[in-house]
Amino acid sequence: MKKILFTSVLLAFFLQSCSEKAATQEAVIPQLPVYTLQNTETTTISEYPAAIRGIVDIEIRPQVGGVLDKIYIDEGAYVTQGQLLFKINERPFREQLNMATGNLNAAKAALINTQLEIDKLTPLVQNKVVSDYQLKTAQAAHKIALSTLEQAKAMVENAKIDLNYTSIHAPVNGYIGRLPKRQGSLLAPTDVEALTSLSNIQQVYAYFSLGEMDFIQFKNQYEGSTLGDKVKNLAPVSLLLADKTAYKELGKIDVIDGQFDKNTGAIMLRATFPNPDGALRSGNTGKIQLKMQHSQALLIPQEATVEIQDKVFVFAVDASNKVFKTPVQIIGRSGNDYLIDQQLKSGDRIVLKGFERLQDGMTIQPETPSPATAALTNSKI
Repeated sequence: MKKILFTSVLLAFFLQSCSEKAATQEAVIPQLPVYTLQNTETTTISEYPAAIRGIVDIEIRPQVGGVLDKIYIDEGAYVTQGQLLFKINERPFREQLNMATGNLNAAKAALINTQLEIDKLTPLVQNKVVSDYQLKTAQAAHKIALSTLEQAKAMVENAKIDLNYTSIHAPVNGYIGRLPKRQGSLLAPTDVEALTSLSNIQQVYAYFSLGEMDFIQFKNQYEGSTLGDKVKNLAPVSLLLADKTAYKELGKIDVIDGQFDKNTGAIMLRATFPNPDGALRSGNTGKIQLKMQHSQALLIPQEATVEIQDKVFVFAVDASNKVFKTPVQIIGRSGNDYLIDQQLKSGDRIVLKGFERLQDGMTIQPETPSPATAALTNSKI
């Protein structure tokens, strides 16, 4: 009898424990706001890495070899077209010019002598005093003298050109780059390193690339029967600088490459930005911001995403209210929302917030976001 009584008490205690455990489990099921995805029309901003160059960005190199005598500018200086930048020792080239001039004078004298010989022999041949062979020989010598004279003139001009190359002038207005050479350095046209670089940055070019799908979508939203017509109708673009601030001037896309890069599958575009105060320099980097229209966009709130190892995830909620961590691909941004690819579809549900302790397979109690939260989530630019 005691054994039966003890068993009954133990069974009752077990049932009570199970009931309390079930109640506890039911009590810990979290109530979390859930957001239902819907297709909508929106404008997104997509960012593309850009490399910035001046409208003129050239290397200054010596055209003749020699010793660098003088440097007239400093690094970072602004120079104007025609301004003297460097001077190479000109003495060897001036001597070459003197030698070429002497050869020219000798060639002129030789030409005069051959002409005198022709003038002397011509009447003698006419009077049959001497044979015409001598006259023909003199005429041939005269042609050789004429050729020698032309060569001498060319040598003089070439020596003048080399002498002028000892003075290196700025080909355009712009800013001087680094100066790796110093006074006394031996220069040669074949040097790997340039004397300096010169950038005209009154305007700058921002080069960026679009993938094939982005490019198709980009050009389809503008009017025009040809790509050239579409370029004329392109909207201005913004430039985001390296510190995440927006450049104050808007740019204009004016060049689209003629073909896609077979290695990257992308096509290059160029946007031109005014740079009146020189804030941008060649070599700067940034991001071009393009606005694109989407008719069937699928947006998710930014606050509903979590980034893990450079990948973006959301917690999707299935029909039984279980959550599963799902990767999504961000293809644009609209206000506080992300535009995603086709990993999810319209009508799917995701956890809006409070998912810090969620794990795959957990059950939640969905609750509808408050009107204020929903209005904020669905805001567009």
